[in-house]
Amino acid sequence: MIAEDSVLLRIGLVKVVEMAGFEVVAEAGDAQELLAAVGEHRPDLAVVDVRMPPGFTDEGVRAALSIRRNSPGTAVLMLSQYVEERYAADLLATNTSGVGYLLKQRVADVEEFIEALRRVAAGGTALDPQVVAQLLVRRASDPLERLTARERDVLALMAEGRSNAGIAAQLVVSESAVAKHINNILAKLDLPKADADHRRVLAVLHFLGVGGQGASALAPGHQPPAP
Repeated sequence: MIAEDSVLLRIGLVKVVEMAGFEVVAEAGDAQELLAAVGEHRPDLAVVDVRMPPGFTDEGVRAALSIRRNSPGTAVLMLSQYVEERYAADLLATNTSGVGYLLKQRVADVEEFIEALRRVAAGGTALDPQVVAQLLVRRASDPLERLTARERDVLALMAEGRSNAGIAAQLVVSESAVAKHINNILAKLDLPKADADHRRVLAVLHFLGVGGQGASALAPGHQPPAP
């Protein structure tokens, strides 16, 4: 489903995702409509504007957090006019599965946008490169300083939600080189022993500055809060 107060953008989003093979089960113009529609239709994915009526502040984000608590089967992709990294951190602080945060300008690159939708719908993450870039600047003085420039590049692409193959294509290196960089990252960040996927998520959370709450939420055997 799509929640966007701008009618023209909402119509455009509907057409773009339908052309890509998605079925749009509902549309919403404000957060209240969004929550009601999610409760009724239980969609696989909700595309949500960050700022929605009536206050145009963080209504969309608060609705998204409610969806992730009460409808864990619904993935959420947030769209924002500007980089607001706090909202990305809020969404990732409890669970990194099935969540995305992109600038609205990314919709213009239809292929990339649809790839991000599919990744989030499949349980992955999709973070806007500009959000990741700002986080890199903000986190200039911590254990990330142990990483080489190339390792930081790899971690930034991991934070965007890219697979090893996607990282390799972006950096024009082999997948084996990417795997080696990731192993180095995990070792240098002193992450606790766990399965590879879990440690990868912990590395991203560490990068985003939400490692404490996120790490506990993603600990092996942890169950999401009941609706």
